[in-house]
Amino acid sequence: MQYLLSVVHDQPTLATPEEDAAIDVFNERLQNENHWVFAGGLAAPETATVLDNRGGAGMVTDGPFLESKEYLAGFWIIEAPDLDVALKLAAEGSKACNRKVEVRPFR
Repeated sequence: MQYLLSVVHDQPTLATPEEDAAIDVFNERLQNENHWVFAGGLAAPETATVLDNRGGAGMVTDGPFLESKEYLAGFWIIEAPDLDVALKLAAEGSKACNRKVEVRPFR
C-alpha cells in the first residue's frame, strides 16, 4: 500500500545543513529497503498560484490559498505493507527533517 508522508513546516527558517544531511540518510534508507516511491521538497507558499475554475468563471490568485503558520514543505510517497510500518517510517522521517509529518494512505 502507498502512503503520503507530508512534511509540515512551522519554523522560521528552512532546513539546516544537518537536517538536509539527515534527510539524505533517511531517503537512502527508504530506497535501500524498497519503501521509496517518490519524494520532493516544495518552494515557499508565496510562490504558489491558486486556480479556481468552479462555476464557469476561472479565477487565478497569486500566493497561498490560506494564510497559516504551517504549510506543506515537502513529502514522501512510500510503499509500506501496513499503517504501522508507515507510521514508524514517518516517525523516523519526522526526526530526520525536524518537522511534523502527516501520514495519509492513498485510496
